[in-house]
Amino acid sequence: MVTVPGICMKTLAQIGAGNIGRSFIGQLFSRAGYEVVFIDIADDLVNELNRKRCYTVEIRDRHSETIIVENVRAVSANDRQAAAHEIARADIAGTAVGPAALRQVYPLLACALQQRLRLGQGPLDLIICENLRHAADAFRQGLAQQLPPAFPLEAMVGLVETSIGKMVPIMTEQQRREDPLRVFAEAYNTLIVDAQGFKCGVPDVPGLEAKLNMAPYVDRKLLVHNLGHALTAYLGYLLLPEATFIWEAVGDERVLRAARAGMWESGRALIAEYPDEFDRDNISRNIEDLLLRFANRALGDTIFRVGRDIRRKLCRGDRLIGALLLDAKHSVAAPYTAHGAAAAMLFRGRDEQGQLLPDDEHFAQDIYSRGPAHVLDVVCELDHDRQPDPVIRSRILEAYEYITTARRDGRDWLSALLESAPSCVREE
Repeated sequence: MVTVPGICMKTLAQIGAGNIGRSFIGQLFSRAGYEVVFIDIADDLVNELNRKRCYTVEIRDRHSETIIVENVRAVSANDRQAAAHEIARADIAGTAVGPAALRQVYPLLACALQQRLRLGQGPLDLIICENLRHAADAFRQGLAQQLPPAFPLEAMVGLVETSIGKMVPIMTEQQRREDPLRVFAEAYNTLIVDAQGFKCGVPDVPGLEAKLNMAPYVDRKLLVHNLGHALTAYLGYLLLPEATFIWEAVGDERVLRAARAGMWESGRALIAEYPDEFDRDNISRNIEDLLLRFANRALGDTIFRVGRDIRRKLCRGDRLIGALLLDAKHSVAAPYTAHGAAAAMLFRGRDEQGQLLPDDEHFAQDIYSRGPAHVLDVVCELDHDRQPDPVIRSRILEAYEYITTARRDGRDWLSALLESAPSCVREE
């Protein structure tokens, strides 16, 4: 058991006390001697953090470890004045709330920044842990809409993009009842951050890996890690209907080969896009490390968690369509990514209570029910006239027809695909 040190010198205001906030950001900064003040809308969680002033991170990997994270307290985001007060006076801040919740975060941050300016506190660095491409631009725009026109936004906030590689599974209801603050996570503990986003310098926090050129690493996370995860979940769901866990899916040789091949489709495109950052060796190491981590049985990550939220994962800028757009830009053939996008439309993974994610139920009933072409129109935003969209549309629709016909006929469509795909795109 590891206990995080108890001496605090600086404060991190962490907006979002969920899985990433607690298992990753809070844990890293608390280990480095920071007091961590969590800000969250879940008042029960806030009260429990204030009652215990610590929580447990269980590392579920080849070598298990229990980390007791101390030096923590919490403030309810529902009390905007109190929450803004904490952010305004913090040494550094972070967010980990999910892209859908950012509209509620911008007004809080704007209030805090105005307080900070009045206090003469200087700029505040904000570590954005949101799995969002161009996150700094999104935050800049969102904050500007909440601040007075003359507010010196660029001088007052450092918008630090990140690449979040840590995998954190869903806990069961029983596990949450046993300890609502406990969180499970894998051993991976590196947070890649944009060195140029900081106004006050990169903090001395072990586990932060600062990059001068951040865009390649954000894209690698989305288009290799997230893509590979999605392919594993969607292909595994269709081929292994009784499977629950990601390790079961990647343990199937067909799924493993197809996921690796799809990740290499993105890998080749990334090498072409960022030749100064990526080459065959470092892309290969990244892919094989990820596949090994996907196979971690101890983590207990589920196909449901990885595959859920279909609309977001099929949107134009996300892991599937975003990868296909980059592949097309660099003339990389991408049959496995196209089949992954088609398979995503058919994903109906359910939680431990047998329920679809509400948004996935809406997707199935109100969007997918109108046909795959409608999904490509309204979710993927693939135009009929703008290149390379028509080609991508055609490839996904062909893949969809191939999968649905083969499933109807009881054929092993993925094995057939693996045999028929040209060797140059099958796998490295």
